Amino acid sequence: MPTIVPFETLAELPVNLANKYVGNNKAVFHRKPDPNSEYKPIFWDQVIEDVQSMASYLLSKNIAHGDRVGILSENRYEWAVVDLAIQMIGGINVSLYTTLPSGQCEYILQDSETKLFFVSTGIQLKKAVEVFDNCEHLLEVVAFDTPKNKTHKEKEFVFLFEDVLNEGAKHVEKYKDDLKARVNAVNSDDVSTLIYTSGTTGRPKGAMLTHKNIVSNVKAATQHIYWDDKDRLLSFLPLCHSFERTAGYYAIISCGAEIYYAESVDTVSKNMPEVQPTVMISVPRLFEKIYNLIVKSVEEGSDTKKKIFNWAVETGRRYSSGKRGLTSFQKIIADKLVFDKLKARTGGQVRLFVSGGAALPPEIDDFFKAAGLTILQGYGLTETSPVMAANRVGEEVTGVVGAVIPGVTVGIMDLNTNEVIAQISGEDYPTDLSSEPGEILCKGPNVMRGYWRNDEATKEMIDDDGWLHTGDVGRFVDGNLKITDRIKHMIVNAGGKNIYPGPIEDMFKTSKWIDQMVVVGEAQNFMAGLIVPDFEVLSKFAKDNGLEYKKNEVLITHPEVHEVYKKEIRAFSKELASHEKIRDFRLLPNEFTVETGEITPTMKVKRRVIAEKYADQIADIFKDDDA
Repeated sequence: MPTIVPFETLAELPVNLANKYVGNNKAVFHRKPDPNSEYKPIFWDQVIEDVQSMASYLLSKNIAHGDRVGILSENRYEWAVVDLAIQMIGGINVSLYTTLPSGQCEYILQDSETKLFFVSTGIQLKKAVEVFDNCEHLLEVVAFDTPKNKTHKEKEFVFLFEDVLNEGAKHVEKYKDDLKARVNAVNSDDVSTLIYTSGTTGRPKGAMLTHKNIVSNVKAATQHIYWDDKDRLLSFLPLCHSFERTAGYYAIISCGAEIYYAESVDTVSKNMPEVQPTVMISVPRLFEKIYNLIVKSVEEGSDTKKKIFNWAVETGRRYSSGKRGLTSFQKIIADKLVFDKLKARTGGQVRLFVSGGAALPPEIDDFFKAAGLTILQGYGLTETSPVMAANRVGEEVTGVVGAVIPGVTVGIMDLNTNEVIAQISGEDYPTDLSSEPGEILCKGPNVMRGYWRNDEATKEMIDDDGWLHTGDVGRFVDGNLKITDRIKHMIVNAGGKNIYPGPIEDMFKTSKWIDQMVVVGEAQNFMAGLIVPDFEVLSKFAKDNGLEYKKNEVLITHPEVHEVYKKEIRAFSKELASHEKIRDFRLLPNEFTVETGEITPTMKVKRRVIAEKYADQIADIFKDDDA
C-alpha cells in the first residue's frame, strides 16, 4: 500500500505535504519555460511559498469561506497554485474548459457568482474581458500570461499573475494566523469545487463535489491502483475534469509522485519520450491513435514485416494469458523486434496507463497487453468524484472496467421493474457474481452533494434511497463491472430492437481506414454510419491510385474510395447481429472536434449535435427506406 500524507480535507493536503517535503529538495511539478527548452523542476519549497502568497492575496481580497473563484486555463503550474490556495482558505474552485465560448463562460460565472477569475493565455483573457461587465459579482481578472493585446492589458480589472503573487507575498506574515485558522475551519462536508457539465442536454449544471467526495476517492483509488513517490506522470487531460483532477493531480501529489505538464494535448507523443513517465492518465483516444499508427505502418511494410508483427502480437497474447515456457523466450525476441519500439515511443518507463472517460475497444486493450503495456480501464462520472470501479494490476480483464473500489457500492437496476437486482461493495470482491444488464447505480462517500442551485436536476440524478443513477447500462461479470452503453444513446430500430452504438463504433474504429464513427438508425429498418476517414491513410491510397483532389470533400466522392469503405463495412459487419449490421454509410470531410462542438473536452461524442449537424446526410441514407 502506498504511503500518502494524512489528510481529511484538500485544505490540509498542501500543508501536510509541505511539512513532509519542504527542505528535502523534492520536486513536485515540472514545466517547460518555452517549447524549445527542457523540463524544469519546481520544488516543494517554491510551491508552498507560492501557494501561501496566493492564499494571502485571496484573503486580502476578502474571499470568504465558500466564495467561488474561477479558473479558465490549460494544465499548468499556475493552475495548481491557485487551486491549492483556494482549498486552503475554504473557497470553491469553479473550473472551466478552455474550449468553452465566451457565452458559456459568462453563464457559469454568473450562475456560480464567481468573484475572482484566473485565466491563462490571451485567447482566454479575451473571453474574460468580453463577459466581465455582465458578471456583477466578478471583481477582477488575473492573467497567467502577459497580455499582448494592449486594450486587454490596460483594462483596470485585469491584473498579472506575477504581480498578484508578489502582492500576496507582502501579506503572508499579516495573514499567517488567519490562513491557519481558515485551513482548520474547512469541513470535509464543505464544497471544494463546482464542475460544470458540458451542457449537451441544455444549460450546464454545476456538480458540487465536497472535500469528502474527492478525498475519499483519492484514498480509495490509491489503495486500488498503486503509485508512490518514485512515479512520474505526464498530465494532459483537462484539470477542470474530475478524472484528471482526482487521479492525475490530487492522488499523484498526495503520495509524493511528480507531475510533468504536457505543452498541449497535441504534443503528448513528443513529450512522452522527453518525460519518460511511469504513469499516465488517459482516454481511449490516445491508445486508438497509437494503435492505428502502428497498424498503418505495418500494412504499408513488406510481407516479411507483416508476418513478424503478427507473430509478435500472437506471442505477446500467449505470454500475457499466462502461457510461459518456450513462449517466454519467444516474447524476448518479440520485444526486440517489435514491442521495444512501441515502448520507446511512450518513453520506455511506463508502468501503467489508466484509461477512463469512454470504453476502451477490446482489440486495442489486447494489443497493448500483448506488448507488455498495462492499461487499467476504469469507470466513473464527474458526479462520483469520479472513480467507481477499475481494473487492478495483475487482475486486468479485457472488456470490463474492473472491480468496485473500496468504500463504494455499485448496483444494477432492472430497467423494467426499477428494482436493484445486484450490488457489490468495494470491500467484497465477489468474483463469482454475475448479473443481467441494467442501469448502473452508485452509493458512497464519493457521490456528489448535488447540482449547484438545481434541486430538480439533483432529484433526477439521486433517488430517495441515496442511489445515484448513472444513465449507463452495464452488468456484473464474475465480480467485475462491464459497461454496455448509455441509456440515452440506445437506438430502437423500426422493429423495436434495442441497439447500443458504442461497442459497434469501438469495433469499427480499429480499422485503419476509420478515424471516427457514429452509428445512426433510430426508428429505421437498418443501421448506418457517419464515418470520418483516416485522411492520412486515405490520401496515400488516392496517391497510389492516381485519384485527383484538392479538398477532402472531393476525395470522399471518388467511387474507388467509396468501394474501399463498402468492403470494410461489410467485413466488420460480419461480426454483428443482423439488426446491428451497418447497411449504409456516409463519409464526412471533417474530423469531429471539441472546437466544432461535436465532442466534449474528454472526447465523448455529442450525438445530438452530430444528428442535427448532419441531418441532411442521415435523411439521405434513409430516404428510400421511408418511401
